Parts: sequence; structure tokens; C-alpha cells
Amino acid sequence: MTSTNRWIHDAVDPKTRTWEEFYRNRWQFDRVVRSTHGVNCTGSCSWNIHVKDGIVTWEMQALDYPTLDADIPPYEPRGCQRGISFSWYLYSPLRVKYPYMRGALLDLWRKARAEHDDPVAAWRSLVSDPEKRGRWQRARGKGGLRRVDWDTCLELISASCVQTIQDRGPDRIAGFSPIPAMSMISYASGSRFLQLIGGTSLSFYDWYCDLPNASPEIWGEQTDVNESADWFNAKFLAVMGSNLNMTRTPDCHFAAEARHNGTKMVVFSPDFSQVVKYADEWIPLNAGQDGAWWMAVNHVILKEFHHEQQTAAFLDYCRVYSDSPFLVELTAKDGAFEAGQLLRAGRLAGYADEENGEWKFLVCDENDGRPKMPMGTVGHRWGDAKGKWNLLPRDGRDGSDIDASLTFLGDVGATARVRLDDFAEGRSVHRDVPVREIELADGSKVTVATVYDILMAQYAVPRDGLGGDYPADYDDASQSYTPAWAERYTGIDRKTLLRFARQWASTAEHTGGKCTVIIGAGVNHWYHANLMYRAAIHSMIFCGCVGTNGGGMAHYVGQEKLAPMESWSSIALAKDWVPAVRLQNTPSWHYINSDQSRYEKNARDYHTVPDGVTPGGYADCHTIDANVRAVRQGWLPFYPQFQKNSLDVVAEAEAAGATDAAGVSKHVVDELVARKLKFAIEDPDAEEAWPRVWLIWRGNAIMSSAKGHEYFLDHYLGTHTNHISESLAGEAVKEVTWHEMAPQGKLDLIVDLNFRMDTSALYSDIVLPAATWYEKDDLNSTDMHSFIHPLSAAVPPCWESKSDWDIFKAIAKSFSKIAAKHYPQPVNDVIAAPLLHDTPAEIAQAGL
Repeated sequence: MTSTNRWIHDAVDPKTRTWEEFYRNRWQFDRVVRSTHGVNCTGSCSWNIHVKDGIVTWEMQALDYPTLDADIPPYEPRGCQRGISFSWYLYSPLRVKYPYMRGALLDLWRKARAEHDDPVAAWRSLVSDPEKRGRWQRARGKGGLRRVDWDTCLELISASCVQTIQDRGPDRIAGFSPIPAMSMISYASGSRFLQLIGGTSLSFYDWYCDLPNASPEIWGEQTDVNESADWFNAKFLAVMGSNLNMTRTPDCHFAAEARHNGTKMVVFSPDFSQVVKYADEWIPLNAGQDGAWWMAVNHVILKEFHHEQQTAAFLDYCRVYSDSPFLVELTAKDGAFEAGQLLRAGRLAGYADEENGEWKFLVCDENDGRPKMPMGTVGHRWGDAKGKWNLLPRDGRDGSDIDASLTFLGDVGATARVRLDDFAEGRSVHRDVPVREIELADGSKVTVATVYDILMAQYAVPRDGLGGDYPADYDDASQSYTPAWAERYTGIDRKTLLRFARQWASTAEHTGGKCTVIIGAGVNHWYHANLMYRAAIHSMIFCGCVGTNGGGMAHYVGQEKLAPMESWSSIALAKDWVPAVRLQNTPSWHYINSDQSRYEKNARDYHTVPDGVTPGGYADCHTIDANVRAVRQGWLPFYPQFQKNSLDVVAEAEAAGATDAAGVSKHVVDELVARKLKFAIEDPDAEEAWPRVWLIWRGNAIMSSAKGHEYFLDHYLGTHTNHISESLAGEAVKEVTWHEMAPQGKLDLIVDLNFRMDTSALYSDIVLPAATWYEKDDLNSTDMHSFIHPLSAAVPPCWESKSDWDIFKAIAKSFSKIAAKHYPQPVNDVIAAPLLHDTPAEIAQAGL
């Protein structure tokens, strides 16, 4: 036998190929379960989970997505490298397999339980002793977690909640969990428990800077964006702060496919990021200077396409779909005018008796030149009249048609010199604006301009007959928003900007607004992100892009789009049991309760403030003072709410003669007005105002989501910290009580539900093993596609882990048992009964 034949014989000999059995066995399975990953990535990809003998062996992308449109590429492939490796998490050495408690706390708890029959009394004996309390606080983050049984953990957690409610108030119990949309039922389990016991649910989307503040600032809604398939419809994609193939991995193919559909893509990124490979052009703006770029782009668009060419589609869009034609009152001050508030309809004789006239606004009609009140402004929405919710170009009083004037430039030449803030240069500028005078009901006259004309002046767009601090041309760098001015900040030459602005506007003109900005965390997590967003949004409003398929603002940071909001919130916020809920914006909560307010002064100390800004306003106001004022005026819910237990507040009202909710409310208002009762925010460092119990689930609240981690360690946890800042606010704060010594370790107990031993778990007092996404049933939705995706349990929870719902159900059951001694039975039943059912479906079936 030749050597060649011997080699062939050996290669096909079964004895030499037994190694293949290992490979075949590795990919065996006996069933497949559809699920997804409840992670805050906006993906919500469908995965087939392969199971063999009760163990997850591997996962693979599903391919049976619904078809949107025959002209749009299909959703698949959807998935990423992180998702296809998640099965390793289930059996990872870092998996939290059992309940754990900090050893220092466990020793103290066992001793206290031996001394007290009542677990509430046992917990009270620990938290009322500074030495004992400090012992487990100082141990936080230093290891020492011990495996413990479920019953011990549940009893301690329940006792801490009951004691806190009794001694401090239910709103001293707070819970944090990230965006509900990624696993709706799991989020609802904890938030429902908190609302049923009077606790506080902390916000999420705003806290870790995923919410684009520009969205509610401009449109009054949170984040209403197109789904990723619409990228294919765009003809111009501008990508900024979003590295698509890294952070939008399941959706990136739509951007690549759009390129084959004739779409141009420009990427703005200071570094040569991965997404640049898809681009026609890479523009390496200096970091954080996207706003300067877009402001100059808008200057060009307004000058060339609005003023000089007067592109009909752009002007009509601004007239109909923006506030551009609304009238702004100008007030005289120090020899110039300043833009004030929108002119109210109720101030004119023709609308003096109009319902909610102070919340209905005016435009000038091109046809007869008189001010008219279009339907659908804020006052119409809250009045008795029906059918006026939509902003229609008809007068809300007489129904006459309105052709709103965008500008008064073509009038007889009346102008007013208006002072405008130039924050870029820290100064004020004075520019002429075309105006009109309008007679009010009392016979006086008021000077008004349109929003559009003021915008033109703010953007430094020179127009015939208008004097003042306008630039001579595009090369004038002395005035803000010119291409030459932007060049100083962005590092990109003015010719590139001019070319981009003209291509952007021309594309919108010829395609009906099919220009899209894809934007993400790279911008949204930057300082003054809202201003950068708004500058880009302006470019799309000026070009008629928002609301058009293939056009608009495509913000994707965080999986915010929870589809079945109304039905879900009834369960998640316990609306079927309690009439009101305690919801708290987390930025204020942490800023104040973790004492970060102590380490800064007024806004003027770290902001550029134009020289014309009046002293004594918000520029000279400490941020915590602004929060206090908002709370006092009822604008801002804040918890803990009062300096004393809210249960005691009600008891005092009843003792004073209150017999119903209205009587209690009146008593509270009277006490606040008399300054006998104060808000907790007015003295947040007073011991009676501290938050006491913090529940964390589905997220990493300590370090990963903590803006100001070292302050958390110091003022919340009372453990080791490396913060070196000195308290600065003593002379700056006016509305709060100042303490020379800041408190350390405000929180009595931190509980974390987790399947990973992450930072929050390492710093918590109790860690409870939570089921992973492959071990529970749940729901998931996202703004990147139009369907709700179920998570299905492929295997039961491993080791001693439980689903979030089952964990909070167990806590509620233990709470109910312990609370029976301390609360009347009817109250106890109301608190615990809804969570004792196995699933939200059973709650609905029980008629609760």
C-alpha cells in the first residue's frame, strides 16, 4: 500500500474520527424554546434556545419575523455576539446561585432575633444602635457575604420594611430597576410591591442619561422615534454619537441596505469608529461640538433655503407643524427689547371671555392681518369644548380659516432692536427684528414678533432692512453660528460645512423630507446633550423632515418603548388597589439624598452666562434651591415627602378634626403654609428625612448607573470612599438647612435581586438569586420594531434562584405575616393580597 493510500485509509477509518462525537454531542438538543434577552439594548431579538436534558446548550437567531413591507428588507438577521453567548451566564462561576447576607449583619441579626420574639423589634434594636448599624455599613463592598437560607432573608427584609413604615414613613422605602420594557413582568413585580406598601419607585430612563431631554422640551413627549427599518426609506443619514454595528448590532443591516437603496450616509465622530466603514463621508468633529456644527448648518439653511430661495415646502411645514408663526410679546428693557412669553388670547378684546384664555395662543392671519387663535393649543385641550385637540388652521372662536404669517419682514418696516443671549461667547447681542403692535382689551398696545423672526435673529441670519449685530457673510467669525464661527469649535473647515448644509437641505427638498439623524449615547451622555439634540432637530424642522417616512430624529439609547402601557401600568403601579402612586425622578433623588448638592455652588460658577442676564435669577440659584422651590409650588414630587412620617401627618389631621381625604389635604396645606410642617427636601441631611431601605432589581444601580459613585459610598452606604471633594455649598444654598458635617450611611438596608455578582451585589447587604432570562416568562418590547416579544422559560430557575415575580411574592407573603401584629387586618390584607397570586394573569382573574 502506497503512502498516499495509507493516508486515505487512516482519514476514513472510523476509529480515527471519534473526536467528532464530542462536537456532535455539544450541539445536541431535545427541545427548542423561543425567548429573548431582557437587556436594555433596544434589540429584543428573537432567539431559539436549545435544551438538552434540562440544560441550555446553545442559542440561535430566529428567522420568522413578520414582514413589514415587500419593499423593505426583512428584520432578520437580528442578534449579536453578546446574545449568542448568553447561555454561558446560566452556568457561570459569577452566577448568584444562593441567597447571601453580609456576615456582619447576619451575626447581629441572629443575636437580635435571639433577644426579641418580634422580628420588627429585633430590626429596630439594630438600626437604633449607631455602633451596630455602622458595623455592617462599613463592611459594604469589602466581601464577607455568607450563604444563608431564604426564610432568614425574607424575614429581615420584611421586618425592615415594617419598622421603616412605622418609625419613619413608607416613602423612606425606595426601589430602583431599569427600563420596564426589557422585561415588563419582572419590573412590575417590584414596583407593585413598593406601591402597595406606600414606597417610592425611582425613575430610570432619565437617571442614566438615556432619555433625550430635547424630546420633551420640543415635542412634549418622551421619545417618539421611528423604528430601524425606516432607515431604509431615508435618502440622507447623518449618524452622530451612535456606533451602529457595535451598539445597534441587530439593526445595522438596515443602514447597510439603505446604502444599496441610494442613501447617502455621513458619520460625525471624533474617532474612526466602526460605523465609519459604512459612510460616504467621515467628518471628525471635535468631541462635544456637534451643537456648534448643526447651529451653523441651520444658519445656512435659514439664509439660503428660507430667506433667499424661500423653499415653499419648508416654509409651509414650519407654518403648519411648528410654533414658528406664534406671536411672542417683546418687552422693553434698558433701551432694547427682550423676548417674553407667547401672547395670550385672553388679553385681546375679541377673546377676553375665552375659556382658559391664558393658555390659548395667537398667530397673525395673512389674509386679514388680524391676530387669530388656532385650535388645539394647551387651553383647548383642557376646556369643556370638544373636538379641538388637533392643532388646526382655523380660529377657535369663529371657525374661520387661518393662513398664519411666518414673518413680518414684508410689513411697512416696523422693527425693534432685541437683546439676544449669546452663550457661546458669554455676551449679549442686539439685532433688529420685524414687529407689529397689537391693541389689547384694556386699550394698551403690545409689541410682538413671530417665533420665526426671533429664530432668524438668534441664528444671525442677515435680512434686508434689519440692522444690528448681524454677520457680514459666512466668513465672519465674530458672530455666532456662521460657518467661520463653527470652524473654531468643530475643527472642520467651513467649506465642508457649507457643502453638507446644502446637500442636506437639497435632499430634503427633492425627497419630501427624507433626511434622518441617527443619534445615540455618544451625544446623549455628553454635557448639554439637549442643546446638541435640539440643534440637529432644528435642521429637520426647517427642512420638513419630522413625521415623514425616512426622515426625523432617530434616537436610540435605552429600550424605552413599552407598548402595552395602560394595561401594564395597572399591574405595575397597583392602580387596581391604590388611587395614587409615589413616582420619583431619580436625578433629583440622588442629587439631594446622596449629598452631591454639597459639592457645587451656583450655576454662574460653572456655566457661561451672558452679560445681559439679570442677577438674582436662576443663574445665581443653587440647583437644590431650584428643586425646593419646585416642590413647594407643587411642580415636583419628591420623597421622602415631609420631615415627619406621612402616617403621623394623617393621624394629626384626624386628631384635628379631619374626617375625609379633603379634610386631611386641607390640614396639610394649612400646616405647610404656616411652616409648621416642612418638606423633607428642605433639610435632607436631617436624620428623619433620610431614605432607609433601597431595593434594587434588574440593574446595576451602584457604580454602573451611579453618577457620583464615591458620594454614594459615603453618604448612602457609609463605607470606604475615595472622594476628595470639599463641601462648597454652605454660602450658596438659601432654601435648605445647611449642616457643616454631612451624614454618612443614610441607608439602613440595601437589597439586590441579581443573577450576576456585579457591583450592586458586592455593596448590598442582602443578595437574592434571580432567574436569568432563559429561566422565566416575561414580555419585551422596543422602539426598534413594532411587536411585543415574549420571554419563555427554557429551563426552571437553577440552584435556589427564583423569578423576580416569585421573589417579591415571597417578600409580600413574609411582610403580610409580620405586619399582622402591627397593622389592622384590613390594611394588611390590602397590602399583601395582590402579590400573593402566582402571576399577573391570576390577579386579573381574581378580579383584583
